[in-house]
Amino acid sequence: MKNRRLRVLLANKAAVFGGVLVLFIAFVAVGADLFATHDPEERQDAMLAAPSSQHWLGTDENGFDVYSRLVHGSRSSLATALAAVGLALLVGLPLGLIAGWNGGFIDGVIMRMVDVMLAFPAVLLAVAIAAAIGEPSLTTVVIAVAVVLVPAFIRQVRAAVLQVKSNDYVEAARALGIPPIRIVFRTVLPNCIAPIIVLATLGIGMAVLDAAGLSFLGLGPPETSPEWGVMLQKALRYVQGKEQWIVLPPGIAISLTVLAFNLFGDGLRDAFDPRQAK
Repeated sequence: MKNRRLRVLLANKAAVFGGVLVLFIAFVAVGADLFATHDPEERQDAMLAAPSSQHWLGTDENGFDVYSRLVHGSRSSLATALAAVGLALLVGLPLGLIAGWNGGFIDGVIMRMVDVMLAFPAVLLAVAIAAAIGEPSLTTVVIAVAVVLVPAFIRQVRAAVLQVKSNDYVEAARALGIPPIRIVFRTVLPNCIAPIIVLATLGIGMAVLDAAGLSFLGLGPPETSPEWGVMLQKALRYVQGKEQWIVLPPGIAISLTVLAFNLFGDGLRDAFDPRQAK
């Protein structure tokens, strides 16, 4: 089974490209201190300097080295996205298990809460939560993005549990008198891991985009922080100017990161789909 999934994944060129790109971005994020040529929060002598051998991507209006901020921004953006997805899983996984396994009134209450949350546009809900917290920071961004992701995790886990618990081996475990809590964690949950992994992978790309959006709106870390959304916010005034070295790098970085996780997530979905077996 594992070999089949690996073959399907490796046969998908787009997924392989996305996976390699994900590894590269993660490598840059982990080694940001080594790859950066300057301190990302240290002002240089030149402001709005064009790309050169000293400043590979130039400097911004505050004199910050754009390349160094871009490299450190990968660490900030990935850490924020991973924390948001982890928090969403921490909340969505148990609620999805409870809703799918118990059904009835409990399932109805949980799913109506999910429906209410899904009734709001994701960006609007994230902005409202961040504004309600009131203190612009990465922690605020993590909480806001996690809340937006929770409904999707609840629905995915619930759907997977409903599918698994109807199988004969689950009915056999019930007939043998095995405690329900043991059936859930020893039989049901392990068979729900595949769709959860796929959704979490796709969720990281969405979290990177949402986090950058909140930072762009001024609801994230301070403007001196090396974060892609903050860099875009400061570069907004130069969109129609000649200083494109300030505008393009963070925008391209966000786009490539989201694309990488989406391609890799789609490949994982195909690999875990038994209908792809040949």
